[in-house]
Amino acid sequence: MKLRRVCTVYFSPTGGTERLARALSGELAALFGLEEAFFPLTLPSGRGEPLSFGPQDLVVAASPVYAGRLPNKLAPVFAGLLHGEGAPSVALCAFGNRSPGDALREWLLLLEAGGFVPVAAASLACRHAFCDAIGAGRPDAEDFAALRDFARSAAPSLAGPAPRPLAFDRETPIAPYYTPLRTDGAPAKFLKAKPVRLAGCTRCGLCAGLCPMGSIDGATLEVTGVCIKCQACVRGCPAHALRFEDADFLSHVAMLRERFTGRAENAFLL
Repeated sequence: MKLRRVCTVYFSPTGGTERLARALSGELAALFGLEEAFFPLTLPSGRGEPLSFGPQDLVVAASPVYAGRLPNKLAPVFAGLLHGEGAPSVALCAFGNRSPGDALREWLLLLEAGGFVPVAAASLACRHAFCDAIGAGRPDAEDFAALRDFARSAAPSLAGPAPRPLAFDRETPIAPYYTPLRTDGAPAKFLKAKPVRLAGCTRCGLCAGLCPMGSIDGATLEVTGVCIKCQACVRGCPAHALRFEDADFLSHVAMLRERFTGRAENAFLL
């Protein structure tokens, strides 16, 4: 069946995943002469209604990697929202220069269970949301060139009368979430950590609108719900008046800086 459009579905609190997803969808759209449509899942307002796609929709589905997996609070939401009805899909995961873990395979299984036909998949390194020094400058020109090559390589799987399903490991159980470590090698326990508001806060309220969990009260600007440590509020604050001060969180960031500032490798499945 002839493809009609490229549909880009993405969750991207700090923007890196969105950049990669739009680059990939733009390349695929140009290759096949298709129109583009975008479906951001970053904010609660974008996750209110199920999204259904058909065989004429090529779906690029993109998510960041959290602790080697899909974000644990969002994966069940994605599963409930996304319905493929035979739509070919390309799975994309963006990881913060440490490791993609098992997130890409988890994404493929989730999409396939939702009725999509995965035809290709990629894990690409990004700057870590916790610290600019970890994966500094990623994705860069080399990453985007690799993404263009990946799109061209995936094209033959989409060019026939029916998409050619990707061969990948469907049997091995998904690995558990990575346990964050402190600089001394002990587990870093910061599950309940929340951003601290500093004296420079102008009470503009932008942080409340940026929180992907809707966990910042618009009136008080206090974190009243689940914090997934995505850093959307920290990075989006124009006054730089939010930060994490939890000792274990800071020790984990220091450990990442010590061990994962080299150039991480991307991975592609075709």
